[in-house]
Amino acid sequence: MERNSLAAVVRAGLAGLHDAEARVAQVVLEQGAALVHQSVSDVAGLAGTSASTVVRACRRLGFRGYQELKLAAARETPQDDGPGDDADPTARVLAATVRAGQEALGGLAATLSPTDLRAAAEAIGHARRVLVAATGLSGATAIDAAYRLRALGLAVDLPPDPLTAHLAAELLPESSVCLAISHSGATRSTVDTARRARAAGAQVVAVTSYARSPLTELSTWALVGGGQDLVFGMEAVAGRLAHLTVIDTLTMIVLALRGEPAERAVSASAEVTASHSY
Repeated sequence: MERNSLAAVVRAGLAGLHDAEARVAQVVLEQGAALVHQSVSDVAGLAGTSASTVVRACRRLGFRGYQELKLAAARETPQDDGPGDDADPTARVLAATVRAGQEALGGLAATLSPTDLRAAAEAIGHARRVLVAATGLSGATAIDAAYRLRALGLAVDLPPDPLTAHLAAELLPESSVCLAISHSGATRSTVDTARRARAAGAQVVAVTSYARSPLTELSTWALVGGGQDLVFGMEAVAGRLAHLTVIDTLTMIVLALRGEPAERAVSASAEVTASHSY
């Protein structure tokens, strides 16, 4: 789609939309480039409808889903951040990327609740088993989280695929925790894993970028932090920087709460790491 054409596409498709879908289209027209910072649940709330209707409206307008519409919205964003247009393009990209990361980390204090952080850490620290669920770009954050929690002496499961994750969630023992990581909070496989874990009696800790999403709706605690979705039209790393910081904070709190057992586990982890170094 060409730049500045999103509004034209939406207006062209309005006539073929039903009432709720038309309200979604109107929100898209009103929000424009601001959609980059909004989740599917945010748009649903503004339109007074459901997330599924938002997705259906996007498809009827010719997009594969809400994420593709957001990409189109990103192209509407004026590219005037950072050094001027006559500056070195490399310096311009670097400045925009660094600024996105700084904004993501700087906003954590406003979106994270210390009370929820401690409660989530207490649940994880006392859990019989911790199931870490994520997919796609959140997978790297999940690997980091699983390693850190295992290094604290916790029983951690990080299934390699959604099917195994769903099975693991179904079979969670009592007093378990599902740590679900999803930037959008709307990744179906991750949300389904969390839902199955909740049905099995586990508590769900969500790490996500949006306060309103299918994942936060079913979570026990939602730890929210993230940056803009896109930098120069490409997926930004800013949200993952924020999520890694949340994981780092969680593990430090768990370490303090578990005391000597966690410290012994950390020492053992350090010895294993040292044995793999020259």
